Amino acid sequence: MANSKTILPNLSADLFLTDGGLETTLVFLEGYELPHFAAFDLLKNEKGYNALRDYYRRYLNIAKDSKAGFILESPTWRANTDWIEKIGYPKSAILTVNEKAVQLLVDLKDEFEDALPAIVISGCVGPRGDGYKPENKMTVDEAQEYHLKQIEVFAGAQVDMVSAITMNYVEEAIGIVRAANTLNLPVVISFTVETNGKLPAGINLKEAIEQVDESVKEPPIYFMINCAHPKHFINELQNGIKEQWTKRIKGIRANASCKSHAELDNATELDRGNPQELGRENKKLKEIFNQLNVFGGCCGTDEEHVLEIASQVMAT
Repeated sequence: MANSKTILPNLSADLFLTDGGLETTLVFLEGYELPHFAAFDLLKNEKGYNALRDYYRRYLNIAKDSKAGFILESPTWRANTDWIEKIGYPKSAILTVNEKAVQLLVDLKDEFEDALPAIVISGCVGPRGDGYKPENKMTVDEAQEYHLKQIEVFAGAQVDMVSAITMNYVEEAIGIVRAANTLNLPVVISFTVETNGKLPAGINLKEAIEQVDESVKEPPIYFMINCAHPKHFINELQNGIKEQWTKRIKGIRANASCKSHAELDNATELDRGNPQELGRENKKLKEIFNQLNVFGGCCGTDEEHVLEIASQVMAT
């Protein structure tokens, strides 16, 4: 269950960091094979478990040195029933896989709690389908029923909130929020956008955020943008700078690469972009939208990128 003593980012002006591109780091930099990009599969043996633990420790040490809070995001982006079965696990494994992933974070929080101002444990929910393509779209009711299974596991574990990452159409996001509402869990929605600043489903961020907020009993505690380069969405945000929907965005987990989703999907080599440039882009966003206080990375980013982001953002 959620820890009522933990201060969540929406109730604080302090900086919170999170990790970078978990899957791209494991695949391209550390040489692991992740079926369907499922990082949770590493939990099945000691070597993989240790790789995940060491990965998070590196970022926790960045937060420690930066005197920032940290959001421990569980490696469960693919740990919903469809993806679990595709990888070869039984449906029932949704319980053990997600519990084990959260326990890893609980142990890390115990290890670093005294060294950081705040550590938040977040249960990560990913899309039922492809993260880049709104295929086999569900209704709101279908999405609520589908994602409730994973979120119920989080509700029984020691998570402080749920984060739905790489959402590419609104109905799925609304269903996830409603599922979290039934379990009284704080929830964050993170949308991804194409190079034109719009969701892969074709609507813009303003419409998406407003639709989610208007369609649920308890709105998300905040919204994020992930898996897109800042150049893909900064103009969209600036166009709405005086509007309420932009104030609902508290977090950025940007890609290092400026490539489109289609180009990234077909890439056989890692595009790390330019860490210094990515740091400057995040600093610019912070200067324009001061409410932003959650920063990390997504595809192609690693510790160098997050360290650069932290140093640049903290200098604003």
